[in-house]
Formats: sequence, C-alpha cells, structure tokens
Amino acid sequence: MYEKDGEKYFVVDAHMHYWNAAPDNWVPGAEQFAKGWIECFYAYHGLGPEHTRWPLEKYMKYSEQDTMHDLFETGHVDVAIMQPTYLKEWYTEGFNTTERNARLAEKHPGRFVLNTRWDPREGDAGLKTLADNVARWGCRGVKLYTAEWREGSRGWKLTDPEAYRYLEKCQELGIKNIHIHKGPTIWPLDKDAFDVSDVDHAATDFPALNFIVEHVGLPRIEDFCFMATQEPNVYAGLSVVIGGLMHARPRFFAKVMGELLFWVGEDKMTFGSDYGIWEPQWQVEGFVDWDYPAGEEYDDFPRVTTATRKKILGLNAAALYDIPVPAECRLPAEAGTPAAAEGAQLVEST
Repeated sequence: MYEKDGEKYFVVDAHMHYWNAAPDNWVPGAEQFAKGWIECFYAYHGLGPEHTRWPLEKYMKYSEQDTMHDLFETGHVDVAIMQPTYLKEWYTEGFNTTERNARLAEKHPGRFVLNTRWDPREGDAGLKTLADNVARWGCRGVKLYTAEWREGSRGWKLTDPEAYRYLEKCQELGIKNIHIHKGPTIWPLDKDAFDVSDVDHAATDFPALNFIVEHVGLPRIEDFCFMATQEPNVYAGLSVVIGGLMHARPRFFAKVMGELLFWVGEDKMTFGSDYGIWEPQWQVEGFVDWDYPAGEEYDDFPRVTTATRKKILGLNAAALYDIPVPAECRLPAEAGTPAAAEGAQLVEST
C-alpha cells in the first residue's frame, strides 16, 4: 500500500514477470534469438530513471529475493498478477512459464494472482493443458502472445478458428480476463503480429470476457483508442505506458494518457509495472504525483483526480479479479465504479 498526503492507494501490479533468460537456459542453435530478446528487453529497461537500472547479468535472471523486495518491500505493491511468456523456441525451460511462476506464488500465499497462457497452435493438447492449469492453480486469467514463434509459424490471430476454441474453453473454465500483448515489438518478433484489429472481432464475439490489451497497442495508440471506445469489454493495460514513457518521454506520456482517459476512461485502465523491465516503486510514486504539463494542447483531456489514480493503480484490476480492497482504500459511490464497462467521458468546456 502506498500513502501520500493522507490518501491510501491499494496497488495491484496487473502485469509482472519472473523470468529466466540466463545463457544456460538458451536453446542450442537459437542462442542469437534468446540473446537478442533479452537484450531488446534490456534496452527498454534503460528508459527508466538511471538509479533504477540493473547490470545485464542480474537482468537476465533476477532472484526470488529481488522480486519480493522490489515488489512488496519497496515497490508499494499489495497484490501482483503474474503473466507468463513461454518462448520455448529460444529458452529450454521457457522464459517465464506458469510452472516457474507457480513455485514462487505457492511460497508466498496472498501476494500473487497466478495467470496461465495458451497458444491455439497446440490444438487439443493445449486445451487439456489449459484445463489442467486451471484445475491445479485456479488461474483466473491468461496472457497471450500472438507474435510468438512456433515450429516455423511466426504468429497467430485471435480471430483464428482455433483461437475461438480456446476462448470458448476459457468461458467454460471460468477464466474471464484475457491479457494480450499488443504493443511494442521485441526482436526478433514481427511488429505486424501485434496489430490490435483481431481484438475488435474477438471482443464483440465474446462479450462475457474482458480483453486487457497490454501496452495499449503502442505505437498504434489511435487504433486502440477508437477500437476500445466501442467495445465495452476492452481495457487498457498500462504496462510500458508508465514505465517506458513517464520518465523518458513525459510529453508523449501526457498525450497517450490524455487520449486513453478521453476515449477509454479511468474505469478501464490498469497499472502494470512490467517488472522486471522496470521496478514498481518509482512508477507508483511518480504516477501519484503526475499531472499534465502546462500548455493548451492538454486542455481538452479529462482531468486527473485522486480517484483516477486510485482506480488505475489498483481498484480497477481488483474489481476484474475479485481482489478484496481494504475499506480505507475504497472510493465513495460518487467517484464511480472501478472497472465499469462504460468508463469514457466527455470533457466539459470552460
């Protein structure tokens, strides 16, 4: 929990990882891709404040102690949602698997929400694995990577018939939160595989599911906003937006946040630190203090209030995942309903 000026913020880090990209986990023959992937991640790491940057060796495989310290001891996080990324074409044991995450979550009950993943190219075997993971760990969400390589295929779409089988299975299993990477590419994945257009179709066809678009489609921010405003079950995951832009590109960050608040709304935006790309502490503290820079170009965006910050930092994700929120961190009824499907609002002229 973070407290500032008498206000208490319940923080849900809705997008974090616990990865192993060390050289002894690289697939023989695919070393250039495993190395290139983590070095591309490391370049994004450099967008944070200088004092928060790690040496590459630590960045490749940070420890359990690092994770617990950075998230919960100094990072102000109350609950963290673990999002897997497999990449078994390049990493022998996977980059960041459900099983690896589960070992950490089981050692620290109450701290983590464990999500799993699926890939429609795995067919019936993948459907069984998905069901087994839900039965074993109670997963309530999935993280999808449409650009992941597999046996010569360099991506898939949510609109693929096999993907619809998996979305139907999610509904059957009680999984309601579909986190999908739609944002900046990481070498050597293909940028076009992260296009947001397939989310539009799936969100319409599966209205009972929540589609949390991680990284808000960057650099396609306009495409995402115009799609998300017409789909009541599409949410904006702010991982990369806050960590990658708030410090390094503050004026662009203000524009992106303004567009999201106008089109999508404060009730449909979730904070994610993207740990270990960036630590949550400076992001949480910086966002609580953040407002638009001075200038007329920001006058037509919705204003940022304490309620806005509380919803984004934790209350929206808590509502999506049924995470209990302490009474002192809740909002009065007049502040609106966190995670409400219709969150966008017009800006009153002055």
